[in-house]
Amino acid sequence: EMRDPREVTHIGEHAIAPTGVKVANPAFDVTPNRYVTGIVTEEGIVRQPFESGLRDAVERARARFK
Repeated sequence: EMRDPREVTHIGEHAIAPTGVKVANPAFDVTPNRYVTGIVTEEGIVRQPFESGLRDAVERARARFK
């Protein structure tokens, strides 16, 4: 799914890119997992192994909100 190019070529009604510039503005970006070295969370940066690291981050967050 592609989003409106004006989201990156304009601020409000003010153009910030040259008229007619070609823009790809994907709604989603799929990054191959081999390039992901960390996930930034409110509990800090979670590094691999992500499954246990994310579980620990969720536990820390739950403890903060008890």
